[in-house]
Amino acid sequence: MLSVYNINVWYGAIHAIKNVSFEVNDGETVALIGANGAGKSTTLKTLSGLLRSRSGSIKFMGEDLMHMPAEKIVQNGLVHVPEGRRIFQQMTVEENLDMGAYTQPKESIAENLERVYAQFPRLKERRRQVAGTLSGGEQQMLAMGRGLMANPKLLMLDEPSMGLAPILVEQIFEIIESLHDAGTTILLVEQNAQMALSVATRGYVLETGRITLSGTGQELLHNDDVRKAYLGG
Repeated sequence: MLSVYNINVWYGAIHAIKNVSFEVNDGETVALIGANGAGKSTTLKTLSGLLRSRSGSIKFMGEDLMHMPAEKIVQNGLVHVPEGRRIFQQMTVEENLDMGAYTQPKESIAENLERVYAQFPRLKERRRQVAGTLSGGEQQMLAMGRGLMANPKLLMLDEPSMGLAPILVEQIFEIIESLHDAGTTILLVEQNAQMALSVATRGYVLETGRITLSGTGQELLHNDDVRKAYLGG
């Protein structure tokens, strides 16, 4: 579904992503783990067209994304839920969700909205509430729901557990598993390596802009180097 080959991304003089290659197959949950500053968010921004690679190739469903505008990438089904949620604070929950559907035909929006409300009943209860007054966990649900309104073929989640209490982290990962079970392909960037690898079909370890390890979620969970670096033992 997604094939990334030898991409290189720079921030000015800083070489942030160095010959990174990986793939995501239809129906998988693929985790990209690593420390702060490893290049995880930069990778997702490059896939979604917010940053550009100087070399290599990015193909999604057989189409070249290297020079495709960001809105066309969303329209093609590659949808990015950014780090920090980035919801529209002054809009209601339902207005935020409607914004997620801007690439979709009007006749499909009501059906997508009901699907999101079925997945996130809390959002339906608060659909008229101003988004900035939601709790952190609810705001994360809203960000994910807004992404789902674009009808993604592949959903990219950037740090969905950031800043949440442990019980809410568990809820968010239960939602990620249910989305996967319902047929959504997921690329998950996450600092909580334990949780990410527990739900992942496969995973990649990114260190200072390079992929250093890959394997199934379970292989990486039990890898000594991964355990020492990211799992506290």
